[in-house]
Amino acid sequence: MRDEELYNQFGKGRISDRQIDELTGLARGLSADGVVNQEEAEFLNSWLAANAGVIDNPLIVRLFRTVQSILSDGILDREEAAELFSVLKAFAGEAPELGETLKSTRLPLCSPPPSLQFDQRRFCFTGTFSFGGRTRCEAEVLRRGGECGALTKKTNYLIIGEYATESWKHSSFGEKILKAAEMRDAGVPISIVSEEHWRDFLK
Repeated sequence: MRDEELYNQFGKGRISDRQIDELTGLARGLSADGVVNQEEAEFLNSWLAANAGVIDNPLIVRLFRTVQSILSDGILDREEAAELFSVLKAFAGEAPELGETLKSTRLPLCSPPPSLQFDQRRFCFTGTFSFGGRTRCEAEVLRRGGECGALTKKTNYLIIGEYATESWKHSSFGEKILKAAEMRDAGVPISIVSEEHWRDFLK
């Protein structure tokens, strides 16, 4: 690979990371006071349009499309403002309690969440789990006839822990979640679900 190609590849990656971090902070800031107004919505739309380099990210594409649809008539009414606020909160992740780490974003989760089966199904876990360590989580799957392993096209379920950790590439979602979202968008039959939903099927 030529030096110029190498620079373009890694340089673009650093720019994209910076843009995603900036957008995550922007989403938290815009939703911090519990409301989103017309000026804030227009600013967000302008930022997304100007930063086209991150629009190939499937999580951000959904946000961009939502904002464009909401502002298609040029007016942000009360119902649309509430919808945009919910989307921004989902993208940014729930605010943590004092002393807790950042909670993971719920934006990439399957909606509605699917019914989970364990027998001969393959699970992958990412994040930090309130249920316990990853070994304990995997043991519950194995007890029910399931399998656990790395994220591949054979994975049936990616389970996102309740809390994000500093090891994630970004504060609200990591490379593994992004990869799973891209696989799902490409037609791979993988479901992305929360720890809470997974725990419900352990009962």
